[in-house]
Amino acid sequence: MSEVNEVEDMNMDLRVIRTRESIKNAFIELVEEKGFEAVTIKDLTTRARINRGTFYSHYQDKYDLMAKCEEEVVAELEDKIIKNIPKVISELETKAPNTIPFAILVPFFEFINKNRGLMKALLSPKGDLSFQSKLKIFMRKALFASENASIFKEENLLVPAEYLISYISSAHLGVIHEWLNNNREESPQEIARIILTMTVNGPFYAAGLKK
Repeated sequence: MSEVNEVEDMNMDLRVIRTRESIKNAFIELVEEKGFEAVTIKDLTTRARINRGTFYSHYQDKYDLMAKCEEEVVAELEDKIIKNIPKVISELETKAPNTIPFAILVPFFEFINKNRGLMKALLSPKGDLSFQSKLKIFMRKALFASENASIFKEENLLVPAEYLISYISSAHLGVIHEWLNNNREESPQEIARIILTMTVNGPFYAAGLKK
């Protein structure tokens, strides 16, 4: 391949990336403003400043756009967090085992904070309620990362795993909703500490009723 062709391909790739970013940003804004069901292709193309043909060259419809955004989020979470869990556990389990949950939670909340607009749109009541189920599946993978290196081991559980997963994921999602929807200013580290205080010590301790 000639240098000219390589440059042309690179420019084409950059145009594709920029176009998809424009569509995604328009999508985030519109879902927050009017809700996913009310968003039309005309809304998206007008906000992103593209024509309908350009939109359809990237996505089949708004449902495909929503699905692709969710797939990207889950794939990045798995790549950045789940794949790193065995390494975190092996590094900390002998030195500071009590810090393992914090070390894993912080990157999770850093990701959410970095993608605050998209996460807020996907998790809002006007977004896609099924996305919460996808996040719960991600959390199960995170808690039981692998047989040799996982935060929880099923043989040690005192309650059925699915109840535990449901309880923890629902609590996390509730905190995330509060953090995102009310534009709270806590850092990812602070949110991780809040979650751990309530999860490890319990709500009564967090409320100051139990020493």
